[in-house]
Amino acid sequence: MNLKNLFSDRRFNSKLFHLALPIAFQNFMLACVAASDTIMLGSLEQNAMAAVSLASQIQFVQNVTVTGVIAAFQILGAQYAGKSDKKTVDKLFCMSLRICVLVSLVFSFLCFFIPAGMMKIFTNEDVLISYGVSYLKIAAISYLITGFSQCLIALIKLGKNTAAVAKISTVAVILNIILNAIFIFGLLGMPKMGVNGAALATVISRVVELFLAIIVCSKDSFTRPDLTKLFYFSKRLSRDFVKQLIPLMGAYLVWTIGFTSYSAFMGHMGVDAAAANSVASVVRSLVSCFMRGLAGGTAILIGYELGSGKLDRAREYGDKLVVISIICGIISAILTLLTVYPSLKIVKLSEGATRDFLEMAIVLSVYMVGCSLNSVVINGMFASGGDTMFDFYSLCVTMWMVAIPLAALGTFVFSWPVLIVYGCTCLDEVGKIPWTMYHYKKYKWVKDLTI
Repeated sequence: MNLKNLFSDRRFNSKLFHLALPIAFQNFMLACVAASDTIMLGSLEQNAMAAVSLASQIQFVQNVTVTGVIAAFQILGAQYAGKSDKKTVDKLFCMSLRICVLVSLVFSFLCFFIPAGMMKIFTNEDVLISYGVSYLKIAAISYLITGFSQCLIALIKLGKNTAAVAKISTVAVILNIILNAIFIFGLLGMPKMGVNGAALATVISRVVELFLAIIVCSKDSFTRPDLTKLFYFSKRLSRDFVKQLIPLMGAYLVWTIGFTSYSAFMGHMGVDAAAANSVASVVRSLVSCFMRGLAGGTAILIGYELGSGKLDRAREYGDKLVVISIICGIISAILTLLTVYPSLKIVKLSEGATRDFLEMAIVLSVYMVGCSLNSVVINGMFASGGDTMFDFYSLCVTMWMVAIPLAALGTFVFSWPVLIVYGCTCLDEVGKIPWTMYHYKKYKWVKDLTI
């Protein structure tokens, strides 16, 4: 594609701008919470920072599980919204809400009643387990709220109100960061709470986020949910929902368990590797915000075109978005390298952890290119047209048959250097690129799911 023509369509530019940028900003604000935890706790003690980073992997698993359900809702919801069928969107929302609340209850129970057992999955260091248990027993309360709030936010996005979502996230995140500082360091007369302060700040900000989402939904005529359908059951709609949900959940769970195992490998390589990985994780979250926003905007943008029967336009938009995703990946790689020096100035790391982080940043910059392309194509375009099995298959091969076995062998059998093990954990995104592009060119994702 000629780069001069990439942004020649003003209608495409406007749609992408109004969908992708607010979602990217929302992701950035959410990443800022993890960054604030890392920076503030890292300024106190390396072990506290590493422990919270590992404990947060449990919430990460919950969030991705909830995201899988919401993704199925958004795939079908975007296409029915493209047909202006609000009643069906409401039914899909209630269906998703039931599942997400149940998932949140399970994770909250596990983290509150058996936090030590949950921490031992990620590390065998007693000092990290102790800090993690204190964090989880408080943070577990916030997990109860997540299922409901994230469903509401997904509904707001389908109403093309992504700017409202960005505002909600901005308020919640700013509040979280301010409360982090107050509770962690003991400002304004509060006791110095450390990791417990970080957990308490998370709980309060989640409550505020839910409250704001309810207010937005109650004011907007499109996004207001009809909870009278909370226990509504439709055989046809349930079948369509499950058809999207099963491969999505399979892919999300396969990816989540695999991705969290990467942190577990680092946690079992010592406190320096765990600390370096926690900083690298924050850098990855911050830098990858736009590519995730681009993927989220792509799913809604393409879904609307497919649902309204404009298949040729969806395919045309897809070709443009492939090029944009590659450009985004290259920019992200450069930004990753540029964050190294500021990160080391902000966070106190030991000499060994500093060395490990510098090596991880180099590998991470290459990873960003593959992550950008795969996120937009697989999670954006393929998902919007219901082509969800590809993600599951590709993860089974590149992550579970290549990346995880190599990283596990390097960690527990051969005692490879941290750089090599970390490099193995990044092989999945890079290895998927040729396979992803080959599948993309088949255009199986160009499909109207509402017919």
